Amino acid sequence: MVDIDTLLEMLVARGGSDLHLVSNDPPRMRVFGDLEAISEDKLSAKELLDQMMNIMPMRSKAVFEKDDNADFAYSIEGTGRFRVNSFRHLNGVGCIFRSIPAETASLEDLNMPEILASVTRQKAGMILVTGKTGSGKSTTLAAMVNEINNSLKGHVLTIEDPVEFVHEQKNCLMSQREVGQHAKSFASALHSALREDPDVILVGEMRDLETMSLAVTAAETGIMVLGTLHTNSAASTVDRIINAFPTNKQDHIRTMLSTSLRAVISQQLIKTKDGDGRAAAVEIMINTPAMANIIREGKTDQIDNSIQGGRSFGMQSMDTAIKKLLSEEKITPEAAFEAANDKSQFTQYFKNTNTASPAA
Repeated sequence: MVDIDTLLEMLVARGGSDLHLVSNDPPRMRVFGDLEAISEDKLSAKELLDQMMNIMPMRSKAVFEKDDNADFAYSIEGTGRFRVNSFRHLNGVGCIFRSIPAETASLEDLNMPEILASVTRQKAGMILVTGKTGSGKSTTLAAMVNEINNSLKGHVLTIEDPVEFVHEQKNCLMSQREVGQHAKSFASALHSALREDPDVILVGEMRDLETMSLAVTAAETGIMVLGTLHTNSAASTVDRIINAFPTNKQDHIRTMLSTSLRAVISQQLIKTKDGDGRAAAVEIMINTPAMANIIREGKTDQIDNSIQGGRSFGMQSMDTAIKKLLSEEKITPEAAFEAANDKSQFTQYFKNTNTASPAA
């Protein structure tokens, strides 16, 4: 069996995002969105477990033995840093490595809309970056923290599981805490953060009611809160937060969210036309007075239309972002059609070509 470090070096050299090691299966790499086997040899459960234990911190080993899964970070000097999820499964064990770039990209490097830099200069409130796993949320959040670190002076506190991007001290004091190692949970770290004089708090993942409640409260009290949710649009993000609360508290949280929310950035990565990368399609919702009224009154079904009409405020829908990538010839019509929400808007791009429109 090839050792883990060698496979991770191959992953980085090929520009891949994830290394999948699952016992009784060949090692696989995700490169530009496609998962492909890199060997015909299957991994044995014993060899993989031995190598996993060699790189796993003592704290994570205890968690793994207790819960049959554990998250941790792993670094190889000269190669990079990786977020790791290890687990037991039917045929033994598995380990998934997510590659974290050695240097934090800027919003400009990521070709993000200029409005994102503007919203990071807000003094208080909540900015949420959403999308499915592997959509680049952590990279976008890191770029936003980098923007804050370059342009403002203050205390930035991150709460992550595990710590991914390691930020240098620039204009800001950076404090980075890892759940499990430096704090019991996201909620307990947030409780503590409110007494640590932060100007900005990054919450790696808003997983539960207590974390959401504390994050909204922190945003209301004058702190800028950045966070992520596994939702695919601004409307579903607002609904997810509100529906996490008991029915008798939902009116109150709507009011709090209407005043504290600053922006929701929902994104997905689409394979580029040349096949050598992925481009980010980004939906942006800015909480204007009209949008705040929609949230307060619980009319989340109107959010999409409001985004469509909010271009002058820097808003854009997901389908608008996809059309822009298509017009710039960064992605193919097939990829655009697959990623779109309203697929009927994209059938026109198949006219006068030899490719038939995919079935909706």
